[in-house]
Amino acid sequence: MEAFIRGIPKAELHIHIEGSLEPELMFQLAKRNGLSLPFSSVEEVRAAYRFSDLQSFLDIYYVGARVLLKEQDFYDMTWAYLEKAHQQNVRHTEIFFDPQTHTDRGVSFKTVIGGIHRALTDATIRYGMSSRLIMCFLRHLTADAALNTLEQALPFKHWIAAVGLDSSELGHPPEKFVTVFERALAEGLLTVAHAGEEGPPDYIWQALDLLRVSRIDHGVQSTRDSALVERLAAEQIPLTVCPLSNVALRVFDSLQQHNLKQMLDMNLCATVNSDDPAYFGGYVNENLIQVCAALDLSRDDVCRLAKNSFNASFLSDIEKNSMLRELDDYVAGF
Repeated sequence: MEAFIRGIPKAELHIHIEGSLEPELMFQLAKRNGLSLPFSSVEEVRAAYRFSDLQSFLDIYYVGARVLLKEQDFYDMTWAYLEKAHQQNVRHTEIFFDPQTHTDRGVSFKTVIGGIHRALTDATIRYGMSSRLIMCFLRHLTADAALNTLEQALPFKHWIAAVGLDSSELGHPPEKFVTVFERALAEGLLTVAHAGEEGPPDYIWQALDLLRVSRIDHGVQSTRDSALVERLAAEQIPLTVCPLSNVALRVFDSLQQHNLKQMLDMNLCATVNSDDPAYFGGYVNENLIQVCAALDLSRDDVCRLAKNSFNASFLSDIEKNSMLRELDDYVAGF
């Protein structure tokens, strides 16, 4: 099963590029930019990755992001992820980035997106890996701040597929961001939102009805609401699930308690993703391998998760069909 998972073509739809910043690169960039970190070694950084909830993770996440100052820094971080994704046979990736994390520190929007976009372009040329870029608003900041960020993004709209919503969920419901999401939709951008990670099922309803999202990021709390499950299944609204993240942030006490198998049994369009792999102990293959072992998922379950990942993506129908044929060929020949 492990070999099957490592080789199967897949898409990753829930990856925060700042959350892929490994401690080794964090120290390299800090040195290059003449910055100091509140850690003395890579080992000390990794030892700090013991989280009690989402906020305890975010506190360290924002410290690490401070080393990103120049376009080359954003390129190097993104390229490091793309190389890892290529090794794990990720054929398509849809990457979140958090411009406010950087623009609030005086780094220009152009610097942030320029480095990321250049790396995505290089991955297409070198590896044939397709990608889409999703700009997230930090929900713990104001709705006006999100709108200002959207205005900064519009000159680069041709590089951005969608907008999203991330950061501290509790106390920051989707309804807070209706105006900026309406503006994004009017500009032709798609929408997604983190909902139902720590927050209640009602946040998922709000994301669907008020923000008009194409998919829900996380969504594991959906199984608490039977009417919501019925709707998600009927409309096949994708859920980008991140098992190792959910355990690291204490959404579930263990992978054995995770509800991914329950979601599949409910005919939900669940996918498996890494979220912030540098912090949560694994990229997409590690997530798949560990959750399969913990929940005794079958080969058919893995195939379904891989198919879901392509069907849930923002690829065109022609591109999806090409990826799905590649997947079918792999399964038939394994």
